[in-house]
Order: sequence, then C-alpha cells, then structure tokens
Amino acid sequence: MQGRETEALSVRESKTEKREREHQKDLERLKLLRPMDDDFMRGMLKDDMPLAEFMVRIILDKPDFRFIRFETQADMKQVTGARSVIFDGLGTEDSGRKIDLEVQREDKGAEPERARYHSSVLDVENLEKGQDFSELPDTCVIFITEKDFYAEGKSIYHIERMNITTGEPFNDRSLILYVNGEYEGDDDLGYLMHDFRCSDPDKMHYGQMADRARYLKESSEGVSQMCKIMEDMRDEARAEGRAEGRAEGRAEGRAEGVSEGEKNKGIKIAIKMIADNESDAKIQDYTDLSLEDIQALRSGQTGTA
Repeated sequence: MQGRETEALSVRESKTEKREREHQKDLERLKLLRPMDDDFMRGMLKDDMPLAEFMVRIILDKPDFRFIRFETQADMKQVTGARSVIFDGLGTEDSGRKIDLEVQREDKGAEPERARYHSSVLDVENLEKGQDFSELPDTCVIFITEKDFYAEGKSIYHIERMNITTGEPFNDRSLILYVNGEYEGDDDLGYLMHDFRCSDPDKMHYGQMADRARYLKESSEGVSQMCKIMEDMRDEARAEGRAEGRAEGRAEGRAEGVSEGEKNKGIKIAIKMIADNESDAKIQDYTDLSLEDIQALRSGQTGTA
C-alpha cells in the first residue's frame, strides 16, 4: 500500500513539475508573441470589441464601421456531420453584415477552399428554416496572412464572384478579403500590419494596439489570461492529435480487416479448388493468394482464420 502511495505522489509531483516548466516556457514565449500569432491574437480580441472594430475599420477603409456584436472563438456547426469551424472573431456590423476575422500564419491555413468554406458556414448559420434566400445577410471573410498569399505586392486582395460570361458581378453579397501581412505602406493599413508583426508594444504605431498588447504582456491579469490561453491551445492541439490518431487507427483497422477478410475468403476458395485438383496457377488467378500460401494449404499447414 505504501509503495503505491509513494508512486502516486511521485506521479503528482512529476505532473506539477511539468506544468511549472510549461508555465515558465509560456512566460518566456509571451515576450516574443505578436498579434500575428494565433494565441496572442486570441488574447488581443477576447472581450475587446472596440479593438476588433478598430482593426476592421482600417482594413475596410470605413471610418464609420461599427460592430453591434462580436465574439471570439465562435464554434460554428449547424449541419449534423459537417466539419466544424471555430472563427477567430465573428461579428455583426450595424448594417447586419456578418464579419469573420481570421489570422493565418501558414499558407496552408489560408487556402481558397478554406475561405470558401468559412463563407458557406456564415450562410448556413444565418438562414433559418422557412426564410427566403433573399434574407441571407451580406458576409465578409477577412484573412490576415503573415505572408503575401498572392505574391503580387498588393495590400489587400478582394475576392467576389463574377459572371464570367457577362463580365458583371454575380452580386451574391459575399466578400472575401486577403490582407497582406507583409505590407509596409506609409498608410493606415501599413501601420496596422507593422503592429501585427511587432512583439514590443513600445514600438507599435497605434496606441489601442499597444495598450492591449502591453496589458497582456505586463499586467498580472493579462499574463494570467495569456498563460491560460496558451495552456488551452496546447490541450486543443493534444486533443486534435489524439482524435486524428484514433481516426487513423480506425482506418488502418478497417483496411486490415478487409485485407484479412479477403485472404480468408481466398483460402476457402483455394481449399475447394485443391480438392478439385486445380493447378496452382489457376488457384492464384482466382484467389490472389501467394504460391507459398497455396503450397502450404496443399500440405495442410494453413487453415482459415
């Protein structure tokens, strides 16, 4: 009994030490985080609708832009069985337009198909049973990418559907924007992208960005909030990894099961053909068994599973 208690105590101490090591690493990492980093942007936007409003106002070049509602990490999954999407930031403009604000460091996370899916999820989430399609709200998906995704040197890439035959806009009221995080222009958007790439609040152009970054990096409340966010993101990554591992395991198991089942079926056929004095070559043609398997069956060394 005492041995088990000692072992349990050792395990608890080991977990505590591991958490403390991770916490110290988080504190060091926090100093280097920028708004362009997923976990830091999650902290920047959390419970700060005015900051999200400020960012979108510059991106859309719309000084009077205003959110009436905004939330971070909105989990969108209305269609049963469909892939869920967690939006970095989801807001409703005072005009009713739905805005999805995303920060994507890797090109893999900013592929056009993902932008298309985000746009479609906004549609599904905002049309109830019985509503007319004309009641769909305007939508805007904004991807802020660390690199110039289209490598054309533009500050923003506007994507809208077109009627290719007529050359006219399709007018489905959906808009996708790719904001070039590498943009360094001497204008409002250039200054905002500089702040997105900046880890030092004192070097940021915009006071609103600097104040929020400083709060998260230097105040005890902000640091605690960021450490919790980083811990949550680690847990999410581990859970996702476990889920992917289970899915791969199930897929491999199904494949192995099918393979084993086919072999057992072939063995049964081969046994009957051996009884009918069929040649090894013909048995191979009918069963896909190896010559060694067939010869083993003839000598009685192998049976069905």
